Amino acid sequence: MHISRIDLVGGLETPLQRVLVSIAFGIFCSLAMIMLRGLVNLWAPTSGPFALVYPTILIATLYGRWQAGLVSYVIGFIWAWWLVLPEAHSFRFEVATDPSRVAINAFSAMVVIIFAEAWRRAVRDAAVARDLEIERRDMLMAELEHRTKNNFALVASLLSLQKRRLDDPAACAALDEAIGRVSTFASAYENLAAAHGEGVQVSMKDYLTEVVHRVAGAVFNDSVKVDAQIDDRSMPRQKAVAIGLFTNEVLTNAAKYAFPDRHDGRITLSFRCDGEAWQLKIEDNGIGDAGPQKRLSEKDRPGLGAGLMKAFAQQAEADHEVVIRETGRTVTLTRSAN
Repeated sequence: MHISRIDLVGGLETPLQRVLVSIAFGIFCSLAMIMLRGLVNLWAPTSGPFALVYPTILIATLYGRWQAGLVSYVIGFIWAWWLVLPEAHSFRFEVATDPSRVAINAFSAMVVIIFAEAWRRAVRDAAVARDLEIERRDMLMAELEHRTKNNFALVASLLSLQKRRLDDPAACAALDEAIGRVSTFASAYENLAAAHGEGVQVSMKDYLTEVVHRVAGAVFNDSVKVDAQIDDRSMPRQKAVAIGLFTNEVLTNAAKYAFPDRHDGRITLSFRCDGEAWQLKIEDNGIGDAGPQKRLSEKDRPGLGAGLMKAFAQQAEADHEVVIRETGRTVTLTRSAN
């Protein structure tokens, strides 16, 4: 808990309980001050009789409210007047200037109580207003997520209706691909919102595991094995979404192109973190390239899939690379340490 939000009596149910606890805290602060003053008196018995009263009043008011500050004020001044000021063990003044000194210190200490209580209430009101604003934004975000998911579903439905009106196989295939992408985006977004909608940080282990499980179950048959090794790391929602959609796109492409002539295969996925740096690596043992290994540059990767991968990489603030081998391909998404 942040030190400025500590309120020893805020969680109590009744006003009487709050007042009693405030008084008790004020007495506790005063006793602590008296013990500390006893140590000071060993080497400076009469110096600064009211010096420790001020921080005691301040602490008591900030964390025990004005009642605790007032209790510390009364106890501290009576004790300092009675024991510290000359003449000790008496309320009589031995020095002519002591009456005015006591009056000035009493007024100054009261100012401390007033302003400490005002500051405490201002901090409390600001914290309450902030919590209400966060709650309101969470509600609006939940509504936005719900509408976004519905919009994805609506787009997929409209594309399906348009497909039914076409007889061209190429056009139907293109619409099928578009419908699949929209549907997977909607599923990924819905999964993230449902599992992690309460906070801005996302557990990548839970989230990516769910994405891989969902996509693998939808696009691969039982003979294609998908192994995932994912570090337990939390990331901001926006980057997590980008990484999840990048993963979705790579796995979908592997299902379409990696194993055209055989039914068995293996895909390994790893997400490794080292401080602020991380890397997502997805590797398959599909058909790859008939020639030697090569790396694909941005202009060597035309098409919608490549454009989506590039966009997701930019959103994740990472670099991506595709390496095609004779027996498969490896796709990496890497973020270096700042």
